[in-house]
Amino acid sequence: MEMNRHPMPVGAVGAGLAAAGLIAYSLVPEKLWLVTLLEGAALACLIWFLVTHFDRLKKLSAQRSTRMGANSALMVALFVAILAIVNFLTARHSVRWDFSENQNYTLAPETHRVLRGLTRDVAVTVFTREKDPGYQAYKERFDSYRQASPKLSVQFIDPERQPKVAQNYGITRTDIAIFESGPQSVRITSPAEVEITGALLRVSRDSKKRLVFLEGHGERSLEDKDRGGLAMTKEVLQKQGYDIGTVTLLRESAVPENTDVLIIAGPRRAVTQEEKERIRTYVDKGGHLMVLVDPDTQADVDDLLGTWGLELGRGVLVDLQDRLAQGDLTALLVRTFTDHEITHELTAAVLFPLARHLIFHEDKGKDWDYVPLARTSPRSWAETDIKGRVVSYNEKEDIQGPLALAAALTPKQASEEGKPRPALIIVGNSAFASNGFINFPGNSDFFQRSIGWLTEERDLISLTPKDPAVRPFVPNPLQERILLYVQVIFLPAMTFLSGLLVWRKRRRL
Repeated sequence: MEMNRHPMPVGAVGAGLAAAGLIAYSLVPEKLWLVTLLEGAALACLIWFLVTHFDRLKKLSAQRSTRMGANSALMVALFVAILAIVNFLTARHSVRWDFSENQNYTLAPETHRVLRGLTRDVAVTVFTREKDPGYQAYKERFDSYRQASPKLSVQFIDPERQPKVAQNYGITRTDIAIFESGPQSVRITSPAEVEITGALLRVSRDSKKRLVFLEGHGERSLEDKDRGGLAMTKEVLQKQGYDIGTVTLLRESAVPENTDVLIIAGPRRAVTQEEKERIRTYVDKGGHLMVLVDPDTQADVDDLLGTWGLELGRGVLVDLQDRLAQGDLTALLVRTFTDHEITHELTAAVLFPLARHLIFHEDKGKDWDYVPLARTSPRSWAETDIKGRVVSYNEKEDIQGPLALAAALTPKQASEEGKPRPALIIVGNSAFASNGFINFPGNSDFFQRSIGWLTEERDLISLTPKDPAVRPFVPNPLQERILLYVQVIFLPAMTFLSGLLVWRKRRRL
């Protein structure tokens, strides 16, 4: 009976312990022993309260007011249950609509293919703060990825609130995401889809494609950070998950066995016959080769390219139509592409400063499929006299366009089973991939697609950054002149004439 005189403290203590357990779970979910202790004590108190006051509850339930109250309580309980069920279903089967102009929150089909191909779990730790510019972008982007794959887990860490975790990862700045899976670890500094998907590809596989740059002939250097170097290009390729290396065939007897693509980027001095033979052997065995050759070079690779039916054209390409506005006539802004796996849906123009054209000889390259990837406009030509200022087309000496300045070659016959298929990309310019031009949208896109095709990284070939909602207008020379006439001459003249007419009309009044 003593217990019946103090019913409420036991029940109140039970309710309080239950609430404390929920609060503890929300604050320190890893301490499950504490939550279990609190909820267990709460359950014991509530059961004790129910057993010791069962008779009173039975009498209370028989009263009319209690029955009406019970109906209300039942309705409230049903409403809460419905909300809980709806919340449960929406959390696991949510539907998202993307109403942004450029579908910025819709993942590309290539990304879905990568997510479906994940064979192991990937943990992502994003170090950012709510006030940082990348916080919201990371959150929205990873929400889309997590919805598409259960193998992806993401946690956000504020380095100021959890400095120990940031220190363990060596974080010195915010807006960094670290991908971890098995022994692999990759970090990115941008929430762009191409960066995240590339990181997923890199971290989820145990081996990397190896790109090897030839050295020893004055090629553009991977360590050079000036405009003509390839330091930024190297960084771009590493972000795409490639292993970058160099080779000097003057010292090596053959191209290394683990080479996925051999790149010759802007040689200036002659490549020896022994080196050419080693490159031919590499291609014959199924190797993939990229050659970037500038005009007026002493590389002497004509006989090497002639093996596959290609010839480097004389002179420098000039284009009156597709060129950089306010730029030199030789600064080509190429917009004409052949439909190929590399150039499919490639809409951004590629800037080629000082390029040469390519010629394919069917008789010499009869065993190869030749596809010109990029061409100049019909108002172009190959200027053979580059000593003075280019002013006009000379039909006796120059070569009329349109002309190809980038091409891809593959054997017509399929390779034997188990043997890799050779592939080549030749470009009559190497500066487009250098530090000074690689950040031009079309250049980066074209170069990465070419590397993706050579390395057979199909998932990344067509995965490119989405166009921004606001697109800058880059006029060609004709459009530039029209804008000049309209804005500087026509509109001010019309304004002046209108004012003059109004003035004369008022003067007569």
